[in-house]
Formats: sequence, structure tokens, C-alpha cells
Amino acid sequence: MDKKSDSSSLKAWLIVLIALLDDVVALALVFVVLWFFRVKVPLSVIIVIGLVLGTFIFIIHRAIVPSLRRRKVTGAEGMVGLMGEVVKSLKPDGVIRVGGEYWQAKSLEGDIEAGEDVEVIDIDRLSLEVRRKAS
Repeated sequence: MDKKSDSSSLKAWLIVLIALLDDVVALALVFVVLWFFRVKVPLSVIIVIGLVLGTFIFIIHRAIVPSLRRRKVTGAEGMVGLMGEVVKSLKPDGVIRVGGEYWQAKSLEGDIEAGEDVEVIDIDRLSLEVRRKAS
């Protein structure tokens, strides 16, 4: 596996475990209170609770992690990678149309003439940074 995949998987697990940390702390607090009042809890009950908690963590991980890895589709992050058409020549600044909307744009590859297709690389405030569409 590559390093990026390993680090994103580790990050996803870390996010899930931190989200469930308060549940684990609450459960530990319940056991401490029971111990303080000298309530005997059989080992089998503790094992069952541990298995249920482990299953819950596994299910939450399977439900949440795919959504953490999904590409952003709204806001500035959602614009990166979209294709557009140059409306007013980019020398290096001009106007492009992306998704039916007109945007101020700046070419990162020199001049681009009207009618050419471009790809959004980045957003700087309300201006898109673009390059020619890769063939």
C-alpha cells in the first residue's frame, strides 16, 4: 500500500476513535462508580460489554470512514478539477464559464484563447486558477 492511503486510513480511524472517546469515558465512569459502591460485576458481563463496544466501533468505522474519504463537492474544494470554457481570453487574466456560471480566471500556463477548454486547479478568493485541459 502507498503511504498516502496508509496515512488517510490512520487518520480516519483516529477520527472515529476520538468521536467515540466520550462513550468509552462514560462507560469507564460507570464501572468506577460501581466499584466505589462495591457492586460486583461479573467478568462475563464486562467481556460482553467490551464486545458490544468493539462491534459498535467497527460499525461506526464502516459507516463514517467512506464519507471522510469522499471528494468535497461543495464550496471551493468542489470547484477544483471541474472543466470550463474560456469566454474572454486569458492573458493571463480573463473570464471562463464553469457549470453555467461566469468566473474571473487566471491562466497558470500563459495565454489561453477564447473557446478553449480549461481545468480549474485552485481558487484564490473569487478568482479561479486554471490550465489547459489535459488531452
